[in-house]
Amino acid sequence: MKAVRYVLIAVVALIILAVAAVAIAMAVINPNDYKPQIEQAVEDATNLDLVLEGDIGWSFIPLGLELNSVEATLEGDRFVALERLVAQIDFWSLIAMSPQVNTFVLDGLDARLEVDEQGNGNWTRIMPEKAAGESPEETAGTQDEQAQDDQGGGEALNFNVENVQISNAQVHYTDKSTGQSVTLDNFTVSASNITLGSEFPLEIGFRVATTQPTFEVDGSISARLAANEALNEFAVSGLNAVFDMTGEPFGGKEVTAELKGSATANLENETATLSGFTASLANLSLNTDLNINGFGDKPTLSGEVSISEFSLKNLLDKLGQPAVETRDADVLEAVSFSTGIGGQAGKVELTDLTFKLDDTTFNGSGSYNLADTGIVFNLQGDQLNADRYLPPAAEGEPEEATASEEPAATGPEGDLLPLETIRSLLLDIDLGLGQLIVSNLTINEIKASTTAKNGLLKVDEFSGKLYEGSFGANVTIDARSDNPKWSVGSDVTNVQTLPLLTDLAEVDMLGGGANLKVNATTTGNRISALRSNADGQISFNLAEGEFRRMNLTRMACQGIALVNQDELTTTDWGTSTPFNDMSGTLDINGNTLNNTDLVAALAGMRLEGNGTVDMKQSQIDYEVGLRIVGEIHRDNACRVTEYVENAVIPVECRGNFAEDPAGLCSFDGSRFRDTLKTMAENAAKAKAREEVDKARDKVEEKAKEKLQDELGDKLKGLFN
Repeated sequence: MKAVRYVLIAVVALIILAVAAVAIAMAVINPNDYKPQIEQAVEDATNLDLVLEGDIGWSFIPLGLELNSVEATLEGDRFVALERLVAQIDFWSLIAMSPQVNTFVLDGLDARLEVDEQGNGNWTRIMPEKAAGESPEETAGTQDEQAQDDQGGGEALNFNVENVQISNAQVHYTDKSTGQSVTLDNFTVSASNITLGSEFPLEIGFRVATTQPTFEVDGSISARLAANEALNEFAVSGLNAVFDMTGEPFGGKEVTAELKGSATANLENETATLSGFTASLANLSLNTDLNINGFGDKPTLSGEVSISEFSLKNLLDKLGQPAVETRDADVLEAVSFSTGIGGQAGKVELTDLTFKLDDTTFNGSGSYNLADTGIVFNLQGDQLNADRYLPPAAEGEPEEATASEEPAATGPEGDLLPLETIRSLLLDIDLGLGQLIVSNLTINEIKASTTAKNGLLKVDEFSGKLYEGSFGANVTIDARSDNPKWSVGSDVTNVQTLPLLTDLAEVDMLGGGANLKVNATTTGNRISALRSNADGQISFNLAEGEFRRMNLTRMACQGIALVNQDELTTTDWGTSTPFNDMSGTLDINGNTLNNTDLVAALAGMRLEGNGTVDMKQSQIDYEVGLRIVGEIHRDNACRVTEYVENAVIPVECRGNFAEDPAGLCSFDGSRFRDTLKTMAENAAKAKAREEVDKARDKVEEKAKEKLQDELGDKLKGLFN
């Protein structure tokens, strides 16, 4: 026991002697006397020139160092400077093997970072070049091994900091290769009682400014932080971060962004949470409570995310962005979003998803697979009037531009589809909408189903009901090559054309129940190529319809009156031509639609025609014939004689169908000669039939007389 007591006395005596020696040394030695040696040591080890202008001071209790007015230059230019640095460590905490930083003060830091025209940073020139033969890899490997040795096998450090103060710090970054300049100034940090395992307060302030574009951020962050002694569990509570931004991105306006809430993270268990977290930008506010389990490739998420109702127009105004002009000034005023988040590991599932746009609501679900980036959505909406969101027509601007007018050249034609993006898509999306108003058309019960995989994009179903009928369509885009292939199929059943054309284009020239079948293919990734390469067929049938704003009966009667060498006396012909059925086939050949079998049944007539439609120039070129098959009108000049029956009254329809449809069709006098020839042939045939009938009558009369004479003689002989 005496030996142990002597050892303890010896240890205590050594500590007292060491403390006394340090105290005497600090009292006797003036560190300012060694400035030249310190400056020379830095210059020998680096390419920096160190200038210690201010005093160097140190203290014993607490053990600390104070530097004043220090500057380091690199190749004659200031690299880093500071006004004051104070670092103090509690001496007795060192003795107890529990180091505690009493005070750390950094004031007036000024750092200059610069990248030259070749992209080299000045900080890369601080250390001198390696001596010949020295291997950087070996040096790096040695450092890594030392770092691993330092990390391995140690116990958790009981680290304590009483006070940290950073003020008036600034960093200037200039990139001469891009012209960009970034400045961080007014940087301040304040923290106290920093102890592992306990919560401590933290406050940060800064200003950041850039030149390309001109942009400034004034930020302030306050929170309470905590970290365990193993430094694998962290917590933030009472977060309140405010960022005031201005500059070119916001049109010179000042915009405020805020972050609030609490967060925790456990690196060992790979878990994290966001609680009561709010992120806001101007009048946009996002709220979430989120749990994350797993930081690898397959995390598991659960919680809720919502965006409170906000005005999109107001948001754009606050962000200094151009206003969105709409036909209805009251739209884009109420937008909101909410969803639950869940799903198995590696898959984010959205449940009870609700998206609202003014008076339109979409409900549904969705998911995103982190492994293959697959996206699945199923959304059902109630009603949407898309016309309300269109830009208003300019004053004096015609409601519809003529389709024949080519758009003004604004540059080379661009690609329609991002092919690489489509090739990477994995989609399965189902959309539904109760009612859609678009281009003044009302479409009900819309269903759309789209899939994408390995560069093959398919709209498997696009269907709906409109104007007492229905439609269905499917589209396939094969984007696996740089010249994508398109395939389109469509089926329209009993859609009433009169209200449809009236609402769509204010055209009321055609009525009836339309039935269409479309099968077409094309290739290309530009509008011009798609038009030029189009190939396919459109078959159509229009039942119980009418041509409006044109009277084909009057045109036919004009031709018949000429044949009858008479004049029409009827003045009220009406403005329409009813028909029982019209059908035909359009062969698609690039920009041209060819039709060779147009037929329609009219009162006393059969419409027959053929022609072409140029979709690029919006031109129609049709030759139509009105074949007379019966009485067509009560006007005496329009009487159907045997000369007229089965003759064809020619009508031509030519011009721009995007202009005045009613003026497209008229009596074709140039082809009427063929009609007269037919009528002359009919007259000749009638005359021939008349001569034949007369001759036949004479023969029959003579035969009859002879028969009567012969019978009469026989009858006389019989009775005598």
